[in-house]
Amino acid sequence: MKSLSLPIAFLFAFTTNAADKPTHSAITPEPRGGNWGKRHESFNQRVAQGNVDLIFIGDSITHAWESTGKNVWTEYYAKRNAVNLGIGGDRTQHVLWRLDNGNIKNIDPKVAVVMIGTNNSADGRNTAEEMIDGVTEIVDKLRAKLPKTEILLLDIFPRGQRINAQRGKILQVNQVLSKLNARQHVTFLRIGHNFVGSDGRIAKDIMPDFLHLTPKGYAIWAKAIEPTLARLMGE
Repeated sequence: MKSLSLPIAFLFAFTTNAADKPTHSAITPEPRGGNWGKRHESFNQRVAQGNVDLIFIGDSITHAWESTGKNVWTEYYAKRNAVNLGIGGDRTQHVLWRLDNGNIKNIDPKVAVVMIGTNNSADGRNTAEEMIDGVTEIVDKLRAKLPKTEILLLDIFPRGQRINAQRGKILQVNQVLSKLNARQHVTFLRIGHNFVGSDGRIAKDIMPDFLHLTPKGYAIWAKAIEPTLARLMGE
């Protein structure tokens, strides 16, 4: 595979202060309508009950821990007081809004697992730099609101059967996001390569639509993060 390198200016932009950057959609908190609001409110009701030691934050891939990944979730996370805060279709801006509006209110989880950004990656939505801004803003907000929580930031998973422009864009974003690992209470973990074969292709028995996971895919996810997660949970 041809190596992907980032222009120096692109890397420099990541190091500049967020306040110096122009506002764009990926960092502007925004709610969605319809059933999204109902699910958001259900999260608020659940966290209000307390007893939350582990949270998963993300989009449809995280959301589906409740369906396709249910058995794996039960095996790995049910006894860890885990709460799924994933909503299908979410982009970084929607997660930012949720974090400001009750999804993590009055809780003190040991670990927050974050995997978000793929829905920002489509053409015409956000640039790679804007995606980086969005994910970084989520990490910053979690650090501010949950100062004792360890953040396990996962790379944005690959998508598309073969290497393509969108997957390449995601790889560029992940390359820069990995630098967040240097921050206090933030661990960046690459696991996306576990879904890709040696030929660069994604198999249908892992991602039938080359985006969303099968039960096998969720098992791969859980096993890949388990050693790091257990350490961060203090187990």
